[in-house]
Amino acid sequence: MLTIFVENGFQRNLKTGAVFIDLTAAYDMIWHAGLLVKIDSYLLKMSNMGVVSPCFCIRSVVHLLRPGVQKMGYFQLHTASRCAAKNHYEVLVLGGGSGGITMSARMKRKVGAENVAVVEPHEKHYYQPMWTLVGAGAKQLATSGRPTASVIPSGVKWIKSKVTELDPDKNCIRLADDRKISYKYLIIALGLQLHYEKIKGLPEGFNYPKIGSNYSVHTVEKTWKALQDFKEGNAIFTFPNTPVKCGGAPQKIMYLSEAYLRKTGKRSKANIIFNTSLGSIFTVQKYADRLLEIIKARNIVVNYKHNLIEVRADKQEAVFENLDTPGVTEVYQYEMLHVTPPMGPPDVLMNSPVSDVAGWLDIDKENLQHKKYPNVFGIGDCTNLPTSKTAAAIAAQSAVLDKTISSVMKNQLPTKQYDGYTSCPIVTGYDRVILAEFDYNSQPLETFPIDQSKERLLMYYMKADVMPFLYWNGLLKGYWGGPAPIRKLLHLGLK
Repeated sequence: MLTIFVENGFQRNLKTGAVFIDLTAAYDMIWHAGLLVKIDSYLLKMSNMGVVSPCFCIRSVVHLLRPGVQKMGYFQLHTASRCAAKNHYEVLVLGGGSGGITMSARMKRKVGAENVAVVEPHEKHYYQPMWTLVGAGAKQLATSGRPTASVIPSGVKWIKSKVTELDPDKNCIRLADDRKISYKYLIIALGLQLHYEKIKGLPEGFNYPKIGSNYSVHTVEKTWKALQDFKEGNAIFTFPNTPVKCGGAPQKIMYLSEAYLRKTGKRSKANIIFNTSLGSIFTVQKYADRLLEIIKARNIVVNYKHNLIEVRADKQEAVFENLDTPGVTEVYQYEMLHVTPPMGPPDVLMNSPVSDVAGWLDIDKENLQHKKYPNVFGIGDCTNLPTSKTAAAIAAQSAVLDKTISSVMKNQLPTKQYDGYTSCPIVTGYDRVILAEFDYNSQPLETFPIDQSKERLLMYYMKADVMPFLYWNGLLKGYWGGPAPIRKLLHLGLK
């Protein structure tokens, strides 16, 4: 009696005599080539070599390959609409953002494209760091996005749906259409969620002029419109009382707006105000000192511990709560308002078995493996890693996670460690950037052997042109794992 298992190609277990046949590949060959005889001929050759019994021919399995067959024992055929969809993958990736795509590319090379799937509901993939420049009129929004289908690695299955439930105890997830997908290894890269609705008056306030936000594809161009339409008054920029992605972005647009108003002769009529819920301008002292010099030189007002709680867009008023004196609020009139929204974990992670008490994915900060479930891993903004949530951090994490998963697959303990590397190119003008790079301890971890706290034209070009190229052609293809090798080379191995 012949026993069939799913593996790559046709193989024979020499101990048991079992034949391993990939019927999924066989099925695809039938439908795409239209030649059943190819498999029949192949099996005949195997019979002549004594690998299979002469009675095992294509007629023995052709009924299994018909469209619509639902129950197939150990295997399920994976085709378009002709039969049941495959519901198990060796590696399942949740999220088609930066982390999800780069890891799916890496996993494709590790286990084969047919064994990897990405769950992502959106049709468009965006390079979001570009939106800082879009909001200031320096780049076009269209250049920041590409179809999701174009960035998912070829051969990797795109499951165009939303994850609604995680069941790590049973190694499966549930989708919005109530389907269940099981996995051997799970990579969670779901990003974070924007919560404009937690600010009273939003998001409906974006229907009015004078207000924008670089954090959403729907509102980033409104920032540029508000900046162009500025006449006289307060230009206010906010930072919420929650974790955010790209913590430097709220002040990047402030510096760019100030530069634009100077260039257009409106600066003398503008009060530039940065109301932040934080108690400092930046977490790394070296860069904070330089930013404070710029703020002083450009006559920018910074109010710490000020959290935006309401927008009265019809009156052009913004209400802030003083976090040092709860209950005390202050109303600001604005001519331009840039809102950085509160952010949090995706809904599916809230109260999930894989999350910590705050809802963030609970992973080891060094090897990125889940603290409870050894076949679950995380990357990017959805995790509780104590570092800034940036694309640069994801790049460095991807290199470590790749090694971690390889070790786990070999039943070995992970040894590669993530040091918390992240980067924030702080745009201070239309031709200047401070390239901040640092680690878990908020200590500078700079790539170049120069003082990166200085504003430089070179760093602006890196932000505007080099980094987008690296993103599309390096990170998303699973080849860019951060600048650590370059740093080591340029610093002669001393860093």
